[in-house]
Amino acid sequence: MLAKVAVALACGRQYSPGMITTETIPHIRRDANGVAWIDDTNVKVVEVVLDQIAYGHSPEEIHFQHPHLSLAQVHAALAFYYDHQADLEADIARRYEMAEVLRAQAKASPLQQRFQGLARKP
Repeated sequence: MLAKVAVALACGRQYSPGMITTETIPHIRRDANGVAWIDDTNVKVVEVVLDQIAYGHSPEEIHFQHPHLSLAQVHAALAFYYDHQADLEADIARRYEMAEVLRAQAKASPLQQRFQGLARKP
């Protein structure tokens, strides 16, 4: 209890029992839909996470690949992921399933049809 009072006072707020606390992570913000974004960018946290999952990139490599992100922003995105891993992995799986459904429903583009026709010719 004393720690909560100290934190509230350190943040310039008055403490009252039963305060609703909000999560604050430097460099990360959530939009109205609850999607986590890296501050001052047009990059979602999940995009940085997918770089690490898909390519095995280290934070330094992600920073190298996305020079508009600071190393602190990359680390904040990964920290947010580890704090909310189950939710983000469920979101990634949902997005993957949606992409698979859309891919199955999509017709071949004219270019794809042309290449398929060339492949069939002897």
